[in-house]
Amino acid sequence: MTRTSVLLAATFAAVACGTSGSALAQSKQGYWTQPAGADAVWKNSAGQCWRAGYWTPAMAIAECDPDLVPKPAPKPVAAPPPPPRVAPPPPPAPKPAAAPPKPKVLRITSTELFDFGKAVLTDRAKSKLDTEIVAKLGGFATVQFINVNGHTDRLGSPQYNQKLSEKRAEAVKAYLVSKGVDGSKIETYGFGKTLPVKSCPDQKDRKALIACLEPNRRVEVEVQGMPK
Repeated sequence: MTRTSVLLAATFAAVACGTSGSALAQSKQGYWTQPAGADAVWKNSAGQCWRAGYWTPAMAIAECDPDLVPKPAPKPVAAPPPPPRVAPPPPPAPKPAAAPPKPKVLRITSTELFDFGKAVLTDRAKSKLDTEIVAKLGGFATVQFINVNGHTDRLGSPQYNQKLSEKRAEAVKAYLVSKGVDGSKIETYGFGKTLPVKSCPDQKDRKALIACLEPNRRVEVEVQGMPK
């Protein structure tokens, strides 16, 4: 008789003796265990556990059938923490706005432009206007306005001198326009004898008085615009 047969005979003998442990003999889910509550699985000489007739792979235990026991699910790997949020650098400070260029102003007072009692420009007067006004307009990127103010001396009536001062201002404007200056930018004004720059006492020699009053017979030109 083989060893296996002996073990089977012993097993059946234990069952036949009415051992109450028969109910316990299968407490390890389909494996035969020792009676009397020992709960130790019976094994053969090769160390293999004895399985009950109703054993299924779903009853496998690690002690007897470790390869059939479901492996525990691997622990979930924690996702790495997100990298720290780096605040974007602040936007660069806006550059200060460049200060707008200041207007350029050209003021010219020209005397010796007219003969006494006249409103016609002399050749000398035209040359002065070319040098003092026309040539300097090249320093302007744009011209906003040109004011031409005519003046007379005190000799003559107020009405006469007012008309004469206006004609002198218009004569200067006409000459500037002939040199290519935009006439729409030019405004003319006559002030007569109201704004003298030199006072001369009355004297018997009229020619001397006229010569003394010459600075009052003038034209003032004011140009305002943006420089280049």
